Amino acid sequence: MYQILEKRELAEGIFLMRVHAPRVAQAALPGQFVIVRTDEFAERIPLTIADYDPREGWVTIVTQAIGVSTRRICSLGAGDSLADFAGPLGRPSEFVHEEPAALRDKRFLFVAGGVGTAPVYPQVKWLHEHGAAADVIIGAKTRDMLIFTEQMGRVADRLYIATDDGSQGRKGLVTDQIRALLDAGERYDECVAIGPMIMMKFVALTTKGYGLKTTVSLNALMVDGTGMCGACRVSVGGKTYFTCVDGPEFDAHQVDFDEAMRRQGMYRTQEERARAIADERAAGHRCKIGLDK
Repeated sequence: MYQILEKRELAEGIFLMRVHAPRVAQAALPGQFVIVRTDEFAERIPLTIADYDPREGWVTIVTQAIGVSTRRICSLGAGDSLADFAGPLGRPSEFVHEEPAALRDKRFLFVAGGVGTAPVYPQVKWLHEHGAAADVIIGAKTRDMLIFTEQMGRVADRLYIATDDGSQGRKGLVTDQIRALLDAGERYDECVAIGPMIMMKFVALTTKGYGLKTTVSLNALMVDGTGMCGACRVSVGGKTYFTCVDGPEFDAHQVDFDEAMRRQGMYRTQEERARAIADERAAGHRCKIGLDK
């Protein structure tokens, strides 16, 4: 069992949990995720790691209550325990493998949207600890939906806020802030975007016009986290990949976002995803035994 050490509501329906998981904390790297279950009968929920401390043995996750399974996770409190907390899974961010000297010569731009701000934080924190420069843009509909702004402000070189209604920071979309920076002469070696699929699509379209290398995390497509269900298939550069085992990060300018959004639209909730996967498996079984002839 994995005890919840702390629980906080960051915004309406969005909760942070700090979980005691020493083995995961010791092996975790930015960009990776964990599989969480509340009990042995619960659905597997993949959640990107939002922070970790290998010395104290804890890992932070951020969950938005959008369906039955995520609401069950969010209903737990400090002192309660999770049945499963498996990880770290997925491939870590590419920059963790770069030589320290080369990394210190680079400048990154991170673009975070909504709940996607949580997995951006450990990446910026890691770069800060290794001497690399990183500016961050955080976007949300309103100031009440902004999360991790204080933490991000401590590790980012410069932090920019964009809200749809102008209640905090720049009024407009994160892409407006990207254009403003690049048109003003700011230069970056790489952009990393994590957030809603539609946001990442338009970030990719924007940065492509400037020739700025861009990476996106497609964690929102994941279901079982092992590649067995096939629900997280994505086309990148004309080839098929599985987000959970080949990613979750990919070259944004090679991702077929329209296909990814159609696939995401098939699974409006985690429960619908699970039912669809079960139906696909059942159909495959019927074909094998000749019942669908």
